[in-house]
Amino acid sequence: LRYEDAPAAIEWLAKAFGAEATLIVPGGSAGEIAHAELRFGTGMVMLGSVGKHGGDFDELITQPREIDGRNTQSAYVVVSDPASHHAQAVAAGAEIVMPLESKDYGGSGYSCRDLEGHVWSFGDYDPYAA
Repeated sequence: LRYEDAPAAIEWLAKAFGAEATLIVPGGSAGEIAHAELRFGTGMVMLGSVGKHGGDFDELITQPREIDGRNTQSAYVVVSDPASHHAQAVAAGAEIVMPLESKDYGGSGYSCRDLEGHVWSFGDYDPYAA
């Protein structure tokens, strides 16, 4: 994932979603993050600052604000208690785009946007536990 304000995103993702930053590599400029790793239980996402890396990969990435808030991919994170996770995300200002509800395929979950418009889904359905 790429963020315009990666340091703020790291802080917000911890507060709203319970992410734990396990590695943060500063970039060459103040406020720039070259690479960060955030853990969600046994899962992890990596992120960095928008357009700060150069090279071919930057040409492959666009931000939700550049395409009318749409996303081309999203993350699904398994959580043990979707209701309390939902409450934590709402308290932090997450925009709920799909309400917390029971799912036909099992479990319950919800989807939201983070502070820069990336879509995240959280639920207790775990395909590995089935």
